[in-house]
Amino acid sequence: MTRYRFTAGCVAGAAAIALVLSGCAVGTGGAAGGDDADYDPDADLSGELSVMGFSGVDEVATSRVEYAEAELGDVEVELIEGDLDIQQFLSAVASGEPPELLYADRDQIGSLAARGAIIPLERCIDGEGIEMDQFRESAVEQVTLDGEVYGIPEFNQVQVTMANADLLSAAGVTIEDVNGSDRAAMTEANKALTKSDGGSLSVIGVDSKLPEFLPLWVAAAGGSLLSDDGKTASLDSQEAIDALTWAVGIYDDQGGFSQVKAFRDSADFFGEGNQFATNVLGAMPMEQWYINVLNEVSPDAPMAFDTVRTTSGEPIAFAGGSAWAIPSGTENAAAACRWAKAMTSVDAWRAAAEARLAVREEEGKPFTGILTGNSVADEEIRGMVTSGGEPWDSGIEAMYEANDHTVSLPANPADAEFEQAMQDAVNSVLNGEATPEEALAEAQESAQKALDEGWQTLEERASE
Repeated sequence: MTRYRFTAGCVAGAAAIALVLSGCAVGTGGAAGGDDADYDPDADLSGELSVMGFSGVDEVATSRVEYAEAELGDVEVELIEGDLDIQQFLSAVASGEPPELLYADRDQIGSLAARGAIIPLERCIDGEGIEMDQFRESAVEQVTLDGEVYGIPEFNQVQVTMANADLLSAAGVTIEDVNGSDRAAMTEANKALTKSDGGSLSVIGVDSKLPEFLPLWVAAAGGSLLSDDGKTASLDSQEAIDALTWAVGIYDDQGGFSQVKAFRDSADFFGEGNQFATNVLGAMPMEQWYINVLNEVSPDAPMAFDTVRTTSGEPIAFAGGSAWAIPSGTENAAAACRWAKAMTSVDAWRAAAEARLAVREEEGKPFTGILTGNSVADEEIRGMVTSGGEPWDSGIEAMYEANDHTVSLPANPADAEFEQAMQDAVNSVLNGEATPEEALAEAQESAQKALDEGWQTLEERASE
């Protein structure tokens, strides 16, 4: 029997930290990441498998861990305690003592591969027979750099339009007015929903969720902040300028972002006093997991749901999620690859869904589903969803519809710098420090410089 334990994360030495902070590559071999020859499909499964970044302890995690343990035979699994610390991980790789396996956000994979901190997975995928065509295309794009896959996708995160049906009705608007399909209508709905008491905001009309949801609003208008090959930034495109101008205007019509943020931050977001239950938020796009939170803590909240919609009325969501990656210099790539396959397999997800369903039935609550990143598993789990009545059934329907209409940004060697440039631009506009045109032009220059340098470094590594 395999076993797993939680241990404290490793402590990096000063030299390794300096290497990480310098931005230098930390892997060896390969065009981008390390060498996938580290993986041997014929190697015996034995020894230890240390896993960094994964510490889930709910039934969805533990049921899959048990399944993966059985697949690994006598391998001793060690889950390193705590959330992923990228600098700590890079320091461990640089010092020659990496974990055998990494669990990271998909939007971190490109930078990690570019630094040489993780290995390409072609041999792993072929050797283990991982069926990559089962995974959602948008998820695979997020872990594919320069034609090489560096991660096995796990979980999927999408956005759904959530609204307070009572507030919509009182304001004379509908869910269609706040789902993004008609931006002018959403602007007017925001004004109708917003309420102030003595000059202070008492009801947020619409929260357009800046800065994090700018890529969603740009995609909803048919644009993208990055080219398909991950080499050319489009932060100053007309779609981006228009989306940012409109989304910031949603806040300006409520007295400014600072007022909305202060009021939003004061809410009991995860409790029974959340914004929807207390009738202080009209509508917002939000990740699908919040449907389950609301159903758990405020099942009587007057909710209405829809997908987020493009400006032509089609469903859309911006995919996010996690992935399994194998660090450069790992000493047990065979076990790491087997674990990644097992944890993302249809059988593991079935076990997870059955465990979650049992818990929900025991609590007398509906099972709202799990979005896995694996489309075959998603379809099977969808058939296990139980009805919670309206409006929750509509919410689950919107979640699955959104999951079938996802987009994403491709992996690139400067994803952290790209994200920072975008967020800085949005924040400068929200704070009144720049116009959308000014802020995005500056962000474009910064992001493109980072991309050019990142791709140049990859080309140099490939020619070595």
